[in-house]
Amino acid sequence: MNLADLIQQTFMQHALMASLLVSITCGVIGALVVVNRLIFMAGGIAHTAYGGVGLAFFLGTPVLPTAGLFTAGAAVILGTLTQTKRERTDTLVGVIWAAGMAFGIIMINLTPGYNVGLMSYLFGSILTVPSYDLWVMLGIDGVIVGLTLFFYRDILSFSFDPDFARSRGIAVRGLYFMLLIMVAEAVVMMIQVVGLILVIALLTLPPYLAERHTKSLAGLMVASGLWSLVFCVVGLAVAYQFDLSSGASIIATACAIYLLVIAGQTGWQWLRAQTKTPA
Repeated sequence: MNLADLIQQTFMQHALMASLLVSITCGVIGALVVVNRLIFMAGGIAHTAYGGVGLAFFLGTPVLPTAGLFTAGAAVILGTLTQTKRERTDTLVGVIWAAGMAFGIIMINLTPGYNVGLMSYLFGSILTVPSYDLWVMLGIDGVIVGLTLFFYRDILSFSFDPDFARSRGIAVRGLYFMLLIMVAEAVVMMIQVVGLILVIALLTLPPYLAERHTKSLAGLMVASGLWSLVFCVVGLAVAYQFDLSSGASIIATACAIYLLVIAGQTGWQWLRAQTKTPA
């Protein structure tokens, strides 16, 4: 099947649309997670989402909305606990992480029958994204982008200097909880693409690359989104070409590109240093 025929297939159109929608959210939330140093917190939220997936299977309800509500609630609980006991943040994240995973496994065990589709939520299956999930992802995109644009100045102050933001009368605590809930929803919409196991890589690698060439938070978000789109599309092509897992292929592509870029920049800097004429 040639490229033109492939793109005309419904499943591939859905996959490309999912890549675009995920890249938008990944750019915004990934940048905020990296700037605010919430990677471990995001990891805890991501694995807690498994509880929402298990609950959806047990209740027989749509996975993304159910997991979205469950994960948002878990993010609020996690945020409350870490705000009141800051010295125990790592421990609390680990507890919520484990509790969410355990709850999800128990719900799956209590669900009659064998759930074949469960593996797609663990490792991603972008080639099987249905139309309904695309609409849910579009809605999440709209909410996240809308909130970010509306509160952009406050988020900017909060991200780089929380004390200054607080002195300006900005509701820092409210922004913190809003950010955690947005992370939760971003994770939920990304599980179809790369799965819960690999979601943190797609949240962090794009901003790591983008921050080397951007000087503003908005620029970091845009560049991160573009990198994420490159990873998804190239990874999708690799997965289809070699009949591999789509989620793993996307993350492997992201890691390979990241290493190539870092190696190229390091090599270029070394070459410039070697050829630089001594003063």
